[in-house]
Amino acid sequence: MAQIVKIFDTTLRDGTQGEGVSLSVEDKLKIAQKLDVLGVHYIEGGWPGSNGKDIEFFHRVKELNLTHAKVTAFGSTRRKETKAQDDPNLNRILESGVEVATIFGKSWDFHVHKAIQTTLEENLAMIYDSVKFLKDNGLEVIYDAEHFFDGFKNNQEYALQTIKHAEAAGADWIVLCDTNGGSLPDEVAEIVAKAGQAVSVPIGIHAHNDCELAVANSLAAVNAGARQVQGTINGYGERCGNANLCSVIPNLQLKLGYSCISDEQLCTLTQVARYVSEVANMHMPVGQPYVGNAAFAHKGGIHVSAILRHAKTYEHITPELVGNKQRVLVSELAGQSNLIVKAQELQLNFDKDNPKVKSVIEKVKELEHQGYQFEGADASLELLLREAIEGLEEVFTLESFKIIVEKSAGRGVVTEAIVKVNVHGETMLTAAEGNGPVNALDLALRKALIPHYPDIQKIHLTDYKVRVFDEKDTTAAKVRVLIETADADNSWNTVGVSENIIEASWNALADSIRYALIGKTRVEHKQPEPQRLGVINH
Repeated sequence: MAQIVKIFDTTLRDGTQGEGVSLSVEDKLKIAQKLDVLGVHYIEGGWPGSNGKDIEFFHRVKELNLTHAKVTAFGSTRRKETKAQDDPNLNRILESGVEVATIFGKSWDFHVHKAIQTTLEENLAMIYDSVKFLKDNGLEVIYDAEHFFDGFKNNQEYALQTIKHAEAAGADWIVLCDTNGGSLPDEVAEIVAKAGQAVSVPIGIHAHNDCELAVANSLAAVNAGARQVQGTINGYGERCGNANLCSVIPNLQLKLGYSCISDEQLCTLTQVARYVSEVANMHMPVGQPYVGNAAFAHKGGIHVSAILRHAKTYEHITPELVGNKQRVLVSELAGQSNLIVKAQELQLNFDKDNPKVKSVIEKVKELEHQGYQFEGADASLELLLREAIEGLEEVFTLESFKIIVEKSAGRGVVTEAIVKVNVHGETMLTAAEGNGPVNALDLALRKALIPHYPDIQKIHLTDYKVRVFDEKDTTAAKVRVLIETADADNSWNTVGVSENIIEASWNALADSIRYALIGKTRVEHKQPEPQRLGVINH
């Protein structure tokens, strides 16, 4: 039977110390629910002694009725030269109503002298008194040994004394923290093993990522005997972040054979990672291992040709194990294998001997040469393939558009778009004002189409990007516009290219509307999974 490793998530506390991360109480409650579904064992909700937001969170989290995770409150050991029962921070933990407390104390003699400016003996008493006070009040206590690895390397005997005092006071867990993130995996493994020999309490690991080793250090610690891993979703955290649980969990479970969460819960990992990034309003790296959008994406024609035969040729696991999916990108590097795969996903009859198929392959490559980028605009690619293979109904055709930009003293800059389109033989002439030319064009086009397609009111633009290439041409350079559009359930991306930014924007905008109107909207997390191109046997 696989050995169990408990997962301690500190996204809501340590994760919020990362630059740019700010979570409201509502955000924290939503994420806590997702973490519970994922199956983590502990959710560190915050520091109730530090701010009112965390106090409110601990009050309201009780209403969630979490089924799997235990919520824990964070704090420090008592202040020097005070009694534990009189310490405000420790009392805030009790008042929060949690069943589990996580407190940190000093392991490094340098920190004892310089940071809290007390004696080594008083620091040991602070650790013992604080843990015992919380245990006497019926809480499960996780003791985080801050800067343990630096402390151990500087004064091994004293560092071990600190965790022995935590054990003597009744700590349920002792977690060794690489707080500065400067340790290496072999050091972590050696020190964790020695700490495990010094105490009988189960050991955990809390690693920071300052050397890009937080995940590696966490795995090394587990192999050396640690049975709890602390980290955050997507690796959020102070400075360079914490150990990324989205990598830690699948590495432990799929590569090393430990048991962290159920197989069904592991299948939600990608969804949880992307949900947390959305709620935190943080960009999620496309190449993030396991859960990134490109983690199982294939672009080179040789690669795609190989995965047509067997997915294992270029995939180290089956993506669905972590809730992700295989993607095939189409670009100037693509061979016909890439388009065959895309056609299979769209359930199109893509006969490579069909002259139409051969022509669309050449057209894609030519458009990419002109500056189009279909790997980031699947909706435009789908329109192109469907038009070439099946033919598409022309839902509207442009007759003309005009943009007027006026700057006046009273109103500032005002943009007006006048659009004339033909919809099923009827010419529609509309005008609209917007906060820019693209917004004005979008509003005017919608106004023309709503009488024929009222559902168009449910979609909206969510992102707009412009990329200038051929910079040597300065203001006459060609531009690529990428537009993301969404409705209540789905989102899709389209592309336009031109030397005129307004024309490029119109091309991308028109594709986004056409894509919605033909009823072929596809979305990563809503569409049915395509048939796998190969089977990986584990």
